Amino acid sequence: MESLMLFSIVCGFFFLEETHPDMQPWSTEDDLQHTEAETPLFAAQAGTTTAAVDLRNESYGTFNKVVQDQEWNVLPDGTDAPKEAEPQNQVVFTKRVVMLIIALGIFTYHSMSYDHLLPIFFQDSRVESRAHGNKMNSMAGGLGLSIQDVGVVMSVNGLIALGVQAIIFPLAAAWLGVWKLFIVTTVLHPIAYVVVPYLVLLPEEWLYPGIYACLTIRNIFAILVYPVILILLKEAAPAPSCLGKINGLAASTGAACRTLASPIAGILYGIGIEIDFTALAWWVSGAVAILGAIQVFFINRKKSSEWHQVRARAPCRFMPPEEHRQEIVHIVVQDEEEQELEADEQRRLLA
Repeated sequence: MESLMLFSIVCGFFFLEETHPDMQPWSTEDDLQHTEAETPLFAAQAGTTTAAVDLRNESYGTFNKVVQDQEWNVLPDGTDAPKEAEPQNQVVFTKRVVMLIIALGIFTYHSMSYDHLLPIFFQDSRVESRAHGNKMNSMAGGLGLSIQDVGVVMSVNGLIALGVQAIIFPLAAAWLGVWKLFIVTTVLHPIAYVVVPYLVLLPEEWLYPGIYACLTIRNIFAILVYPVILILLKEAAPAPSCLGKINGLAASTGAACRTLASPIAGILYGIGIEIDFTALAWWVSGAVAILGAIQVFFINRKKSSEWHQVRARAPCRFMPPEEHRQEIVHIVVQDEEEQELEADEQRRLLA
């Protein structure tokens, strides 16, 4: 490691003149005054299976097409209304924004717990319960799969996730809408954690169908709810200029929840082994998901109509009729006197 650091220092010393902007022959102080640089933000991310997303971009953790309704502010004569200056004391973290970030944090926590516990539970050997004396009626251990079997299961899990992302998500978002899909997936999400420990009670011939059924349930809820939370979070932003701060808080919240989820899940799984009840870790994560299901009803819906629509990249006969998916433009006609009053109010706030 020290040799690599020394090598990088030597390279930086010898190639400094070629890379440093102040040492370029064309570089002047006036050029540097007008140089724009943008520091990349940390992207918001839930579990290890979800993509990192910058809220300022048009990506929401899905490769499906997300269309945002447009809004035009015009004067009575049809010309564009002048843009209003945003007040410096504008509240960025409104109650709705904070509640959605909390929802994202709760989802991140139990999603990361699932990703952490799953391979451990698969490889952990079946244990005979000291109380029952029977492996088939015991929740004292895992499934006892080999490393090769776990690899195959995780590969199939990736295919299931791809199918959910490509087929189920755009259909569900198109038919239910973003808000209803958020409510349904959040409320039903605890099911994914409750059913997993019962896999140890299945007969050998039903084990793999049960595993893939559990993975399908989990992928449906996790893949559907993650982009929806990001869409609602972007809708809740008071202004586009606030997305950077909101993205930063969302990314920090997700990082904190991911940091806590794995060790806590591991500790609970260890306690479960000691008491012959490894379902403890799964059901505690399910309890956190239940907390998220309760919290979702305290989030106020800002708009009565959807501002984002999800569409599949490829044509699909099961999508809603075409007239339901027309792009919508919200036209707000502002009177000139009203515009002047708003401008005076903005100047008063900025004073």
